[in-house]
Amino acid sequence: MSRFIKKSTGEDITYLRFAFSGELGERDPTRELDHGIVRTLWMTADEIRANAERLRSPLVLRCMEDYPAGARYPLAMVFTDPSVYAPE
Repeated sequence: MSRFIKKSTGEDITYLRFAFSGELGERDPTRELDHGIVRTLWMTADEIRANAERLRSPLVLRCMEDYPAGARYPLAMVFTDPSVYAPE
């Protein structure tokens, strides 16, 4: 988790980041990017490190470095409590 105060507005922002690994298949040219995403950009780990000041949060680098360090957890660790769907 990462937290900061946005200088321009004073807004208190907290990021919670999850990173998933897998194998990348062929690109599907018929799929559009999600709203707000203007492009995709594939970078090497060294390129990402060299542009750390442009990242949304320090969690991006942390997630990237966790993988080669062997940090792995079963997908079952991520769950949604039923109260999210039917609040009391």
